[in-house]
Amino acid sequence: MACGIHLENVSLLYPAVPAGALSIKEMALSLARPRSRRPRRMPEVCALRDLTLDVRDGERLGIVGRNGAGKSTILKVIAGIYPVRSGTVRVRGRIQSLFDLSLGFEPEATGRDNITYRGLLMGAKPAELAVRGEEIAVFADLGEFIDYPVKTYSAGMLVRLAFAISTSFGGDILLMDEVINAGDAFFMAKARKRLLALVSSSHIMMLVSHDLGAIRDLCSRAILLEHGRIAADGPPAEVVAAYLASGG
Repeated sequence: MACGIHLENVSLLYPAVPAGALSIKEMALSLARPRSRRPRRMPEVCALRDLTLDVRDGERLGIVGRNGAGKSTILKVIAGIYPVRSGTVRVRGRIQSLFDLSLGFEPEATGRDNITYRGLLMGAKPAELAVRGEEIAVFADLGEFIDYPVKTYSAGMLVRLAFAISTSFGGDILLMDEVINAGDAFFMAKARKRLLALVSSSHIMMLVSHDLGAIRDLCSRAILLEHGRIAADGPPAEVVAAYLASGG
C-alpha cells in the first residue's frame, strides 16, 4: 500500500500560557480535555486554521515560515501528538519522528538501559534490541558513559544518544524538526550521513527548518506557512523566495 498524508480543513487551538509553562504532555492533555472542562476565559491561540494538505508517496516536503506560524504543530498533528479541534487527519504508513529527541529519558537509568526503554517504546522487539543496542552505543560514541546514568550527561551527550536511538528504527514517513546539533564536528558528519540515508529510504519526508539551504537541497516541494495557513506551495526555490520576500 502506498504511503500518504491527508489533512483536510484542520484547525487546532491551544491555551495561551507563558512560554514554557506547559510541557508537551500537559499541552496534549489540555487539547484532549473537553472544552467545557477547561478553565473559563482562558485565551486560546489558533495554531492551524482550516488547513488542507496532501503529501503523496515519494514526496520530500519542506516547511518554512516564521516562528509561531504552525510549522512544528503540523508535524505533531501528523504524528498523533496533538489532537485537532476540527477537520480530518489521515496517515498511511509507519511514522518515524525526529523532534523533541531528548524527551522521555529516564534520568536515573544508564544510557544502555535507556536504549532498551526507548527502543521498546518505538516498537522494537527484544531480539532486535539485542543486536542494535550495541550498534546504537557505538554510534553515540559515549565511551564508558554509556553505562552511567543519563542525568550525568552533558546536553550534547544526551542529544547524541537520542539521535542514535531515534534514527536506528526506520519508518515509512520521516518527520524532522530542525537540524540536529550535537556540538561535535565528527559526530555531526556521521549524523548528516545517516540523515541522508533515512531521507533516501523513506517513502515520505517532511522537514521543518530555518536552514533554507537544506530545504532547497533535500526537498522536492515546499510550503510556506503564515498564521497557521498555507501561503505558498510549490518548488522549494520558489517558496523560499516567497518566504524571503515576505520578510522571513
